[in-house]
Amino acid sequence: MNNRLLALRQKLREQNLTGYIIPHSDEHQSEYTPSYAERLAWLTGFKGSAGLATISLDRAAIFVDGRYSLQVKDQVDLKKFTPLKLHDDLPQDWFFDNLKEGDIVGYDPWLHSKVWLNKAKNKLAAKNITLKALDHNLIDDIWSDQPPASKNPVTIQRQRYAGEKSSIKRNRIGAQIEAMGADALILTSLDSIAWIFNIRGSDVDCTPLVLSFAILYSNSKAKLFIDPDKLNEDVLNHLSQKVSCFAKDDFVNHLEKLGDDGLSAVVDPKKTHSAVFETLEKAKVKIIEADDPIQMDKACKNDAELDGAREAHKRDAVAVARFLCWIDKHGSSGKINEIDAVNKLYEFREQVALFQGNSFDTISGAGPNGAIVHYKVTKDTCRTLGNDMVYLVDSGGQYLDGTTDITRTVIIGTPSEEQKERFTRVLKGHIALAQARFPLGRTGAHLDTLARKSLWDVGLDYDHGTGHGVGSYLGVHEGPQSISPLGFNVPLKPGMIISNEPGYYKTGEYGIRIENLVIVRSSQFEEEERPMLTLETITLAPIDTRLINAHMMSTAEITWLNIYHATVREHIAPLLKGEEKDWLINATMAITTL
Repeated sequence: MNNRLLALRQKLREQNLTGYIIPHSDEHQSEYTPSYAERLAWLTGFKGSAGLATISLDRAAIFVDGRYSLQVKDQVDLKKFTPLKLHDDLPQDWFFDNLKEGDIVGYDPWLHSKVWLNKAKNKLAAKNITLKALDHNLIDDIWSDQPPASKNPVTIQRQRYAGEKSSIKRNRIGAQIEAMGADALILTSLDSIAWIFNIRGSDVDCTPLVLSFAILYSNSKAKLFIDPDKLNEDVLNHLSQKVSCFAKDDFVNHLEKLGDDGLSAVVDPKKTHSAVFETLEKAKVKIIEADDPIQMDKACKNDAELDGAREAHKRDAVAVARFLCWIDKHGSSGKINEIDAVNKLYEFREQVALFQGNSFDTISGAGPNGAIVHYKVTKDTCRTLGNDMVYLVDSGGQYLDGTTDITRTVIIGTPSEEQKERFTRVLKGHIALAQARFPLGRTGAHLDTLARKSLWDVGLDYDHGTGHGVGSYLGVHEGPQSISPLGFNVPLKPGMIISNEPGYYKTGEYGIRIENLVIVRSSQFEEEERPMLTLETITLAPIDTRLINAHMMSTAEITWLNIYHATVREHIAPLLKGEEKDWLINATMAITTL
């Protein structure tokens, strides 16, 4: 890593630059970036899904959020990179403090949003520090064995899973484009493109996305910019004559053509990198900055997508139950480690119908590793499971009809009273959110405190959001909705799928998280003045009752848990056999305070 940093600094000198910024991003702002775009990991060793690095000729810093505060210490040479908090510390402030007047910071305009760029320019202008857009990425210049972009074929998301034809979606979004006073919508977000065209791919790990750009017109016609080798005749017929396909490299030329034709375009400044804005501005295209309308439409699932999600979770629950049974039987043997557990869970999921792969890298944390919120097991960090140990497993599957994400925390052996107390507080928060009933128009920020209150009561908390949106055989992290202190901007709406995952983490000892996915549903009684919403839990797997202090729970909370476990038993027990079925029945037995 040291040689790489030296090579980058040499490139800065050659370009007459005094600083450079490397985000964990690609040209599509993907959360899980394709291998060729893992520039941050290549330079620093940090392999988390969110972060960035700032480089000067004599200093460097790495910014990560609370999920990775422990992971960054294990993966990054902190003698070379100063660790900072991603949302509390700003890269433009770092450059302001570490550079002198007149210095120049280079950046790749295909990796930074206009929103960030404007904020950074305003900050650095006070010290006459310039941000300079480069026509190529400096990491690419020194990454000699950089992987090529994927050429995996595109597949069709059939209507029985999508619930709607692509043409119907394009008509509806096209009408929204027209209502916004525009002629076209510029699309660089891979999930929006996959959803609007009902296509899927395997260009990004764990997420069925296709590397591409698109322009959607108000008349529902579209241009798709994609490697033509990825398209077969079946896919071309599916896209229809209203969708013209071009090489991905032609995207910029067609953006410029919008100006030649005198057209206006909607561009989402939060989801589109500055290179697109710069191209459109030079071409004199009228730009209408607005949220990508596809994102909200996609977030509110139709009936076919919701039914698919429910069915996917039932099948996924079989694999999870078999895995938890296996952990219960073999976890104390001293012969099972975290990687063994990851592989065994995948083996169980492989046997489930419509399974396409993991929805993210499984988090398999034994003891202290469970306290690392987004821990990724490696040969160097792998722990053996053993007696009197808390084990946390956060995993999910991609199925043709839905995406799953579930976390369970189990005890191997006997829990301490503290572990039971903390687990019960997390469970109380989980139940409070699961039982929430709230007016239409409320956001996830209004609900977030429900999940945290029991922890707050004794001075505890967790450094991650309580819930994220989940796609329909798409991203396991989907916007725009969330349940978090930052989720004030997007009201929750019927049809959204979102996670419910409070947690607690004791550094160096253990971690606890309980995660189910829920569907936002309408809940209205005739005498009520306001439309109301509730949350339907669709994840079906036992919650470890050995970690519960029932005396801390109210009658209503115990009733919820017992009804939930009865539902799990009703749906999943008939799908299991022998000792696995017996284990599930025992694991879902009702609890009392007696």
